[in-house]
Amino acid sequence: MVMTNKKWAVKRITVNLAVQEAEKLEQYCLRTGRPATDVIRELIRGLSVAEDTKEASK
Repeated sequence: MVMTNKKWAVKRITVNLAVQEAEKLEQYCLRTGRPATDVIRELIRGLSVAEDTKEASK
């Protein structure tokens, strides 16, 4: 029986990276001990969008 973590099973994406980008991500993950998924998720959370900008200006 395979159990999945429904918390993260919202959407799966595939990202095509240039060799240098993939190497940079891999080196960062090796240096920090963090999985690529966590690093990418954190970077996405840090992105600002129009809604964030509106909320910040209130």
